[in-house]
Amino acid sequence: MPSLKTNNNSTNVFIYDFWLVLITFALLAVGILMVASASMVISDQQYGTAFHFLIHQVIYVALGMVLIAFMIRIPIAFWQQNCVYLLFGCLFLLIAVLVHGIGRSINGSMRWIGFGGFGFEVSELAKFGVIIYLAGYLFRREAEIRQSLSGFIKPMVLLAIIAGLLLMEPDFGAMAVIVVTALAMMFLAGARLWQFLLLAVIVVACLAFIAGASPYRLARMTSFLNPWARPFDIGYQLTQSLIAFGRGGFWGVGLGNSMQKLFYLPEAHTDFLFAVLAEEFGIVGECVILGLFTALVGRALYIGRLMQRAKNSFAAYLAYGFALCFCLQAMINIGVNVGMLPTKGLTLPFISYGGSSMLINCMMIAILLRIYHDAHVGSVNAVCFAPTANNCQL
Repeated sequence: MPSLKTNNNSTNVFIYDFWLVLITFALLAVGILMVASASMVISDQQYGTAFHFLIHQVIYVALGMVLIAFMIRIPIAFWQQNCVYLLFGCLFLLIAVLVHGIGRSINGSMRWIGFGGFGFEVSELAKFGVIIYLAGYLFRREAEIRQSLSGFIKPMVLLAIIAGLLLMEPDFGAMAVIVVTALAMMFLAGARLWQFLLLAVIVVACLAFIAGASPYRLARMTSFLNPWARPFDIGYQLTQSLIAFGRGGFWGVGLGNSMQKLFYLPEAHTDFLFAVLAEEFGIVGECVILGLFTALVGRALYIGRLMQRAKNSFAAYLAYGFALCFCLQAMINIGVNVGMLPTKGLTLPFISYGGSSMLINCMMIAILLRIYHDAHVGSVNAVCFAPTANNCQL
């Protein structure tokens, strides 16, 4: 079993999941390569150097590695004890980002809190905070969730508040990921099917009302159904993305030879990086990326299953939540790129350019590695404890 040195008192080695590490490094390597390819031209135009975005992406990856090295030493019990504080911290930041002078507006959305020349996207932290809080809630209230409607409603109230704050930014994509992830975690915890279906219907109805309240928003939401009807207006980004897929064919045009990244496809190094990858590496490259994400999600589910067998519900729900988050964000980003979903500002985990997403994703990987370690060193009893008066009970 591969191992790394650690300060854990219970063992002199850190047991880590080799396959999870390998998959993560593969995705990070592809991300650096594709950001370099997709951003050189726009980087040269905006900053006078072809490597501005590449250098920043490498810095984000390096910071992510530092975070992983630090966070794998944090016991899972720490997250279990402080999940409520983390949630309220996220709520505070979601409110703060809407305040002019604190939040930073980019492309009409108040999603970032600025720190000098850097900005942090609060919705990324909200995904992380909601999953950890919900894992703690499901652990503490597992019986109530299965037997009582109140156990199902309580976290949904907090979720509705968070969803409302995200819509005010607006960040429809992040809201969709958080809501669907939370609902899926509740379903895994044993929520009654009729409660799940009723809430799902209510959520869909609310989203449909929000989209239909504004004719312009409705047009933007439905433009993906026929982007060629207005290819130089609201359908422009998607039509250019589809052209990239068409040019890529089976084998692709080769690394660096994409035409769509030459100012035709907006956000080529962020939200639509998968389209550039498809153009340069074709269907073969697309299948490799899909395979890597399938393996990542499968590995996270496997880690959750390990802890579920060890009777550690909190760690199991945590791993399941991270798996669902990775899966949904990848599915939505790729679905947007291929024209199956409305255009939304969601990055492709570990691959698209973006510091906030990179750091939060690395934090999730670190916790998964810690869970795997705890499952293999016999320290389950140290991280799985019953709620007491000293623990948050919200």
